[in-house]
Amino acid sequence: MEEKISCDGGHEFKLLLSCPSGLSPSQVSVVFNEAYDRIPHPDSSLEQSISEIWDARVQQSSSLYNGTKFRYGGYNFNVGNDPKQQPHVSLQLGLTDYRTFVGTNLSPIWERYLVQSEDDCIQCQHTSSPLGNGALVETSDKKILVLQRSNKVGEFPGYFVFPGGHPEPQEVGIISHDGFKELNQCRPINSKVSQEMFDSIVREVVEEIGAPADSLSSPIFIGISRRVLNVRPTAFFFIKCNLQSDEIQQLYSSAEDGFESTQLYAVSMSDLENMASKMPGCHRGGFALYKLMEQDANNS
Repeated sequence: MEEKISCDGGHEFKLLLSCPSGLSPSQVSVVFNEAYDRIPHPDSSLEQSISEIWDARVQQSSSLYNGTKFRYGGYNFNVGNDPKQQPHVSLQLGLTDYRTFVGTNLSPIWERYLVQSEDDCIQCQHTSSPLGNGALVETSDKKILVLQRSNKVGEFPGYFVFPGGHPEPQEVGIISHDGFKELNQCRPINSKVSQEMFDSIVREVVEEIGAPADSLSSPIFIGISRRVLNVRPTAFFFIKCNLQSDEIQQLYSSAEDGFESTQLYAVSMSDLENMASKMPGCHRGGFALYKLMEQDANNS
């Protein structure tokens, strides 16, 4: 399913994939392959600008680190003919890095990297497009957790976001495609990357919110949203927390990655509707995915 919602500037988003019934880890798999890596742009001046932009950014901030990331390259969604059969999604992931992300997706001339195509993956074949993640975390008193980003972060300072970050290739021993091209290596690494999709969002919630991992339910995958500005894709999950919102507020003060945000809010659906106007597009898309999940639950 694809849906586009038009707003102003960085608020615009597109739902690349919606799974309103929610998918468990057994219903999500990954194909990790260099076929889903970025294709260099034929314009050599654009390719050269990647290094120039990165070098300029490093001069401004020596703390920047060029880590590897999983690149979003599409998906296959199988509903099946048997109504008793569970739906299954296979995510297609390649490899990219933060340097290329800064030099393509975050470039002032990012739109020049896009290809005119109705096919999302063809349109973005020259961009880094690392797959981010985000979580709709529901407390035991039925509130949703939202962070206000620090004014010191690079993207959308001061905006409201759901906790999240990125699945990390290093967590499953990947620094390149070397060693994973043989057929007998594909299945185990695909399985590890698939598990990292779910493990990483739990890590992000623990680090950014401060809630202990054992207070969180197993995440369920609800879809992928893409911010239209900078064509930034993010996978979203739904997680229940068995703590009340006031307990989590106390834990937030000592969260490991608390410096990335200035405040934690525990809000109702109506409050969330109001806050969504100051969310980056990819997170507005995450809220849209959550609402579709709620509608599906109410209709079933």
